[in-house]
Amino acid sequence: MADKQKIIIAAALEGKTQSSIARETKISRTTVAKYIKDYEEAKSRLMGSENLKLKEDIISPPKYDSSKRTTVKLTNEIIEQIQLYLKENEQKRTSGRSKQQKKKIDILEALHEKDYDIGYSTVCNAIKNIERSKREAFIKQQYGWADAVEFDWGEVKLFIAGKLIVLQMGAFTTCKGNYRYAYLYCNQKMEYFLHIHCQFFEHVGGVYRETVYDNLRTAVAKFVGRNQKKPTEDLLKLSIYYGFTYRFCNAAQGHEKGRVERSVEYIRRRVFSKKDIFSSLEEAREYLKEELEKLNLRGQALENGRSAASMLSEEKSYLLALPPKYDCARVGERRVNKYSVVEIDSCFYSVPDAYVGEFVFVKIYAENILIYYKGDRITEHKRLCGHFEWSINIDHYRQTFLKKPGALANSLALLQATPLIKQIYKKYYIG
Repeated sequence: MADKQKIIIAAALEGKTQSSIARETKISRTTVAKYIKDYEEAKSRLMGSENLKLKEDIISPPKYDSSKRTTVKLTNEIIEQIQLYLKENEQKRTSGRSKQQKKKIDILEALHEKDYDIGYSTVCNAIKNIERSKREAFIKQQYGWADAVEFDWGEVKLFIAGKLIVLQMGAFTTCKGNYRYAYLYCNQKMEYFLHIHCQFFEHVGGVYRETVYDNLRTAVAKFVGRNQKKPTEDLLKLSIYYGFTYRFCNAAQGHEKGRVERSVEYIRRRVFSKKDIFSSLEEAREYLKEELEKLNLRGQALENGRSAASMLSEEKSYLLALPPKYDCARVGERRVNKYSVVEIDSCFYSVPDAYVGEFVFVKIYAENILIYYKGDRITEHKRLCGHFEWSINIDHYRQTFLKKPGALANSLALLQATPLIKQIYKKYYIG
C-alpha cells in the first residue's frame, strides 16, 4: 500500500514519468503503469458518482487476481480420494473411534502410498475447501418461561477413597434462564435416569413443558427409519405422570441442545478442576451441590447481568404443578443363591437365610435396594456402586450360624457387622 501511494503521488502531483518512478522505487515499470492506469480509470468513473465500490477501488491495497488459476497436480481423482478419507473419519467419529481418525499428514501419506504426486499444502487447501462447502448456519432460539429444559450425561473421573472411579454426571439446563442442576451416579442405568428427573423437578418445584434429549439408550428404545425414534416405555410413563412432552435431537447433532452440551463441559471444568479427590461419593455429591449454587448465583452477560438463580425464582410461577414424587425404581426378579444373597448389577445383597433357593422381587433405586417376598418387604440395602462388592447383614444368618458356629470367625458377615457386635464377639465368644 505504501508503494502504491508513492507511485500515484509521484505521477499525479509531481508529474514524473513512469520510467523515472520505476527507477526511484525499484519497482517494475509494468507494475507502475498498472497502478497509475487503475487509479486514473477509477477516479474518472467516480466523478459525479456516489458508488461506494468505486471509492473502495481507489484506496484498496494492490492485489493479484488468482481466480483464473487452475490446479496442476490436484486432479478430480485426488479430490475424490480425499473425500473418501474424510468420509471414513466421519464414520469413525459416529462409531466412537474419533481417536483413530486420519489427520491431514496421514491423508497425505496415504495418497503418496497410492503413488499420487501431491504436496502437503495442496492437501490442506483441498480439505479446507471441502469442509467449507459443508458449513451450516444456525438459528438462534428464543424460549418463554418454563417452555423447555435440556438433559444430558457427562463422564467425570474422580478419586474416591484413594481409587480412580469413572462416574456419570446427569445434568439439566433450563432454556430460558440457563439454570444448571447436576448429580453424580455410578452409571447411566434406567433407575438413575428416572431418579435425576424426580430430583430435578423436586429441586425447582415444578415441571417444564418440554424436555430435550439426544439419543440416550434410556430415552430412545430404537430408531424407526432415518430420523424417527421410538421412546422407551419408562420415558413414556415418566412423561405421562409429570405431564411434559419430549423431543429428540437428530443423530450426531449435539448442538441442537447446545445449552446442556456446554453445561456438562462447563460444570465438569469449573467444579472438578479445583478438586477431584474425595473420601466418599456422598462427599463428592455434596461438593457438586455447593459449587452449583455458587455458579447459579453468578451474573450472566447475555441476561443483562441477572443470575440463573434469580431467573429461576421468577420462572417457578410458570411451571406445571408438581405431583407426588414418582416411584423411580427398576424392578425385577432374582433367585436367592446358596450364600443367601441376590446379585444385582454384579454386586451381592444378603437376605434372611430362610429364603435360600426362593425367587424374590427387587426394586432397584438409585441409592438403595428393596427386596420383597410374596408382597412383604424382607430387607433393604444401600446401593453399591462398584463391581463384585458384597453388602451383608449378619442378622440374616442367625439360623445358619446356630448350625455352623465355626463359620462365624472368618465370615464376611462378621467383618461387615457393627462395631458393637464385633466387640462382643472378641470379648466373649472368640474361642
